[in-house]
Amino acid sequence: MHDATHTALGQLTLVATGYVGLVAVAALVLTLRRRPRPAWLDQGVWIAELLMAVRVVAGIGTMLKGERPDELSAHVGYLVAAVAVLPIAMQSLANDRGPWSSGVIAVAALAVAVVGVRLQMTL
Repeated sequence: MHDATHTALGQLTLVATGYVGLVAVAALVLTLRRRPRPAWLDQGVWIAELLMAVRVVAGIGTMLKGERPDELSAHVGYLVAAVAVLPIAMQSLANDRGPWSSGVIAVAALAVAVVGVRLQMTL
């Protein structure tokens, strides 16, 4: 078994997943401190979404070049989830800036971080 972090796709996955994890921690801290959701957290979420979108496009490009993961259907499901969860969470919070909205972001970002790890594992 080869170490997937030595590839460009593996490193991109590591960066995107790490950033999403950072967003999850920041959102959790804001929730625990019961602070209203600041605008910078929203910006962080959208940057995380952009990183995951780049990761998904790179993953699709890799598959189109002929490198197929062992479990193709699970891998494609992870690719879809990686870019779907955060926008759905943000849309559900469009009119709520309260402290618990940061909690929703924390859960959604944690879910995307787990999906990023699973993407790495299914390479």
